[in-house]
Amino acid sequence: MNHANFAALEIAVGIIAAVALCLYLSAMLISNRKYSKWKASRYFWWVLGIIFAASALSGPLAELSHDNFIAHMVGHLLLGMLAPLLIVFSRPMMLLMRTLPVQTAKRVSHLLNSRYVKFITNPTAAAILNIGGLYLLYMTDLFTLMHTSLWLYALVHLHVFLAGYLFTISIIYTDITTHRYSFIYRGIVLVLALGFHKVLSKLIYAHPPGSILKTEAETGAMLMYYGGDIIDLMLIIILCYQWYRSTAPKPGKARPI
Repeated sequence: MNHANFAALEIAVGIIAAVALCLYLSAMLISNRKYSKWKASRYFWWVLGIIFAASALSGPLAELSHDNFIAHMVGHLLLGMLAPLLIVFSRPMMLLMRTLPVQTAKRVSHLLNSRYVKFITNPTAAAILNIGGLYLLYMTDLFTLMHTSLWLYALVHLHVFLAGYLFTISIIYTDITTHRYSFIYRGIVLVLALGFHKVLSKLIYAHPPGSILKTEAETGAMLMYYGGDIIDLMLIIILCYQWYRSTAPKPGKARPI
């Protein structure tokens, strides 16, 4: 991929990020005129999520990631794990439903209740799309090929972000969720996904993708292993907290004897 193509991608990502920030703020203002005030903290999570996601495809980190596997792995953690988690806490779907006209909101609601959405938001399906996609990226020639094609490079990174977002919303229910699964099921899938993510990092450590230097691959794999642990721990804590909240006795209600 030549520098001119990468510069064009950077500009496109920058424009998309700026539009996303403006649209969310505009939706907040519209929502505040119709309903109770939207929490400003949610916009803060949205801003952080968009900035972290955009930094993986534009700016110094993205440029360095073409030749440095460690920088690439930092971008992977930001784009596929941390940014989706932050964006989920900004509750974009809930804000969208509060902003849209009634008829349009009904159409969106119908889409959210469709079999397709139910399938891709099933924790198992979301985990396969997320973790399986990473195995395909790092254990095949896809990692090398994506650096030779601008469109493939953009498509792979789009998949990493969307798959990470789908997995996050399938595990923790903070935004609008039309298809709910038990805490036990989601917990099991989360632990298994965490395990497969660890195995992949060890495979990268032992068998670097493409022509990556072994020292870079080892450091990048360790970053994936321990950095992924931190974000996964956040998911575990949130899931356990939500589980506790759902089973804790409500105020004013006596415990059964």
